[in-house]
Amino acid sequence: MHIAVLMLALMTVGGPAWAETTKPIKLVVLGDSLSAGLGLPAQEAFPAKLQKALQAKGIAVDMINAGVSGDTSSGGRDRLDWSVPEGTEGVIVELGANDAMRGIDPDLTRAALTDIVTRLRARKIAVMLCGMLAPPNFGADYGARFNSIYPNLAKQFDLPLYPFFLEGVAADAKLNQADGIHPTAEGVDIVVNKMLPTVEAFLRTIGEQRR
Repeated sequence: MHIAVLMLALMTVGGPAWAETTKPIKLVVLGDSLSAGLGLPAQEAFPAKLQKALQAKGIAVDMINAGVSGDTSSGGRDRLDWSVPEGTEGVIVELGANDAMRGIDPDLTRAALTDIVTRLRARKIAVMLCGMLAPPNFGADYGARFNSIYPNLAKQFDLPLYPFFLEGVAADAKLNQADGIHPTAEGVDIVVNKMLPTVEAFLRTIGEQRR
């Protein structure tokens, strides 16, 4: 009797109730070099570490790293159909850093991200948005126009938003590679840990919609 109770307790400990399913959630990270893991082994990239962190919480995901180094928001839009295969249930969008670094008109970035969200929604795919902040060298006006893109889109489409992908890592030399832009493996760990609650809530919504 005691053994049976113990086994039942062990079975109930683990992942959240919504994650108790026969198949993992199919997730794509659509991004640039920041999420692709430039300069790092594949297992140290953001999608791989996020998948591992979710699995540790009992949440099974099939993760695709669809990050392409150098990609702008327009580049991500142009490859959307083949980067996000059929059967995908959720997409984490991490795009815009290259737009800001190149001084691309924020209206173009906003239009590309809007198109990405609209097209994914049309395919019944849930979207989570990762925000980016413009560097100061293009001036306050550019920064204000660019930085407002992500909260505005999140409000317009009622999307979960992680406000700044590099929160806790940007500008910290110890957490970035020699270029001062791309996180080290330790930096990626911080990104994952800070973002994990937002991702869990995002996946909870997907899991509950399966029922």
